[in-house]
Amino acid sequence: MKRVFDLFFGVILLLSLVIILLFITIVIRLTSKGPSLYWSDRVGKNNKIFKMPKFRSMLIDTPAVATHLLDNPDTYLTPIGGFLRRSSLDELPQLYSVLKGDMSFVGPRPALYNQDDLIALRTEKGVDKLLPGITGWAQVNGRDELSIADKVALDVEYLQQQSFWFDIKILWMTLIKVIKKEGVTH
Repeated sequence: MKRVFDLFFGVILLLSLVIILLFITIVIRLTSKGPSLYWSDRVGKNNKIFKMPKFRSMLIDTPAVATHLLDNPDTYLTPIGGFLRRSSLDELPQLYSVLKGDMSFVGPRPALYNQDDLIALRTEKGVDKLLPGITGWAQVNGRDELSIADKVALDVEYLQQQSFWFDIKILWMTLIKVIKKEGVTH
C-alpha cells in the first residue's frame, strides 16, 4: 500500500508542481554557475548507494560533507540557496527518487555515503532495512538540531511504529514544520 501511495501522490505532485520546478531551475541557473540539480550519493535501503537529486543550494565547489561539518555553511550558499533550504524547496526533485523506488515520502532521511557513524548506528539498529524518505519521524522532531544518536533513536521508533496512519501524521507534521520553517539551521 505504501508503494501505491508513493506512486499515486508522486505523479500528482510532479504534475501539479511542474511550473514551480521549471521556475526554480531557471532561477538557479540565472543566479549561479553550474547545473540546477545536485546529485548526491546517498545510502538507501540495505545500505545500497543511490543518486539523490536536490535543487542546488550550494556553490559547485562545496565539499561533499554534511552541512553541519562545514566551518561556515552560509559562505557556501548560492544567492537563493538559503531560501531554497529554509522553504525546503530544494527537496522537490526527490519526487524522482520516490517514483523510481529509491525513496518513499516517509522514512529515515538517506545518509550521505560518507556519514559512517550514522550508517553504522542505523545498521546496528536495523534501520537500514527501511526505504529512506523525503521526510521522517526525526525530521518532524528536530531535523538539523538533533544529534546522530537522537536521529537514530527516532528512526528506530519509526521502524517499530510504522503504519499508513503514522506516515500520514508525519506528512501533516512536515507540512506544518515547512510552513513555520522550524528545525532548519543551514
